[in-house]
Amino acid sequence: MYRSSIITTTRSRLTTRFISNPSYNRIVLTNRLYNTTTTTSTTTANVAISQHEPNKTTKIPSWHNIDKFTHELSFMQHLCDISKAYRVMDHTGKILKSEHDPKLSKETILGWYQHMWTLHTMDEILYEAQRQGRISFYMTHYGEEAMIGSAAALESQDVVYGQYREAFMLLYRGFTIDDCMNQCFSNTLDGGKGRQMPVHYGSKEHNFQTISSPLGTQIPQAAGAAYALKLNGDKQAVTICYFGEGAASEGDFHAGLNMAATLNCPVIFFCRNNGFAISTPSSEQYKGDGIAPRGIGYGIDTVCVDGNDAFAVYNATKAARAIAINENKPVLIEAMTYRVGHHSTSDDSTKYRDRKEVEERAKFDNPITRLRRYMELQEGWWDQQKEDELRKEIRKTVLTKFSPAEKIPKPGLQELFNDVYDEITPSLALQRDELDQLIKKYPEYYTTHEYASSSLK
Repeated sequence: MYRSSIITTTRSRLTTRFISNPSYNRIVLTNRLYNTTTTTSTTTANVAISQHEPNKTTKIPSWHNIDKFTHELSFMQHLCDISKAYRVMDHTGKILKSEHDPKLSKETILGWYQHMWTLHTMDEILYEAQRQGRISFYMTHYGEEAMIGSAAALESQDVVYGQYREAFMLLYRGFTIDDCMNQCFSNTLDGGKGRQMPVHYGSKEHNFQTISSPLGTQIPQAAGAAYALKLNGDKQAVTICYFGEGAASEGDFHAGLNMAATLNCPVIFFCRNNGFAISTPSSEQYKGDGIAPRGIGYGIDTVCVDGNDAFAVYNATKAARAIAINENKPVLIEAMTYRVGHHSTSDDSTKYRDRKEVEERAKFDNPITRLRRYMELQEGWWDQQKEDELRKEIRKTVLTKFSPAEKIPKPGLQELFNDVYDEITPSLALQRDELDQLIKKYPEYYTTHEYASSSLK
């Protein structure tokens, strides 16, 4: 969790700043550089190993940006400006500085809002479906809907590596509610043939890599995919990798960032810091102010943004993509937000956090509410009647898609063994035959009628 006091607006006339490398050059959208001093220092010992005085400007091979020594011993304690989160509009929907307003059209903003409410409604219905035993698992996006801004800032050719709260990206790119329902019910229309847990989406058509449950695995994969884009000479696409602050505690986080930095890979690392790694609050995960300072340590351009502000997320992602494309290097974005829902249907967050705290955050700084307030401030854009009509229509649509998906049979049992190898191996064939014998011997324990085919061959 982060302190509310760190949310600020930029104080210059410029747009999003990315803190870059240990000398703290601030990269701005106008490509002008502003330098500040650092507090990094070291000391030298008066030990003579040569008869000649060493060259005072000799560069140490392991240092890339520092070539000076000092006689003062001091320890760095804070990173300049990195703990301030970039914000465009406050919780009332008011634009704080007009030059930061992306000035998007009414149709675009309404499209965002519709996607946010579609996701919210789908979360409500599928979460309850799991509680009723109709699907096996689910994870909601409550409190993190402003990430739609990052989807809008990307291009369709950009490759996405998600964690498990990125359905907004798929919806924005054209993945339908039907597609979501089919995946969660693991029916025959599921592109993954029922082999994944619910909400573990994937879509080759939409350049969205299939989600993997183990935390952090997608981070080095995204760096590698970006490196492949670079080697192939593709200068019009980047990869973007989403993860939470909990995943940033995995070793793959450090491996992925270091690889991307040293090989100059065009990848955007997008950390959704929602305050909790399942039940572990950020105060028990790390010491310091968030994940952003780690990007600086790897020499990666880094920015911290208000993750409940869709415009701030949009501006930051758009600027990050420009850097990745034009300068062929990685960027780290940390979006400070709050997980309003439980981690998943396997979690009860009331066991480790105060219910009142959650309710206050949901009411005071809800990303959907903030965007709605912005629209209400624009003359003729939005009112309560339009709000009621939109919610009613979206809920009707989602429910209409729910029932048919539930009734579609699950993939045939043979799909358990297909696609593992080009040809089924003898050992796999043996496992298949053993399962076939078990089903025939104890049919009362297997609900084969729910599958498109009970044949294993």
